[in-house]
Amino acid sequence: MAVGATSADPQQWFLCRAGMRLLALPLSCVVETMRALPLEQLAEAGGFIGGVSIIRGAPAPVVDAGALFGEAPMMRRRLVAIDAGGRLVALAVDDVLGVRAIEPDLLEGLPPLLHGAAGDVVSAIGILDGEFLLRLEAGRLVPETALAGPNATGSAP
Repeated sequence: MAVGATSADPQQWFLCRAGMRLLALPLSCVVETMRALPLEQLAEAGGFIGGVSIIRGAPAPVVDAGALFGEAPMMRRRLVAIDAGGRLVALAVDDVLGVRAIEPDLLEGLPPLLHGAAGDVVSAIGILDGEFLLRLEAGRLVPETALAGPNATGSAP
């Protein structure tokens, strides 16, 4: 924490939109944003993992942010490269909205009904400018089994 900072100081959040949802990621985990890149589909992935894209010469899993919340998978216009626990992951979104300081007391823990929603990816919920805001946990966007590769799911090589 910076000298003179308190727990009530606003934090910097990266805002984006997927479908009708407003999403926030800690700015510290965002590496870069880009237009959607070619996507290699993976038969083993399924669900909200759209496939793999090559980002700066390295393969990165692409998570469809809309599909993460139950929408039909689709091609999104933008990718947000994030550091998810030391691994590069791309979050496919419709729009990048920018960076905004948000007071910590705006974001509240999830009510019991929503615990476990979307694979425990949402860590808090709030209202920003009259719209629901979902705070995402970058390190939980992709299950460890998916990051470990196709053999981790029991598939033959």
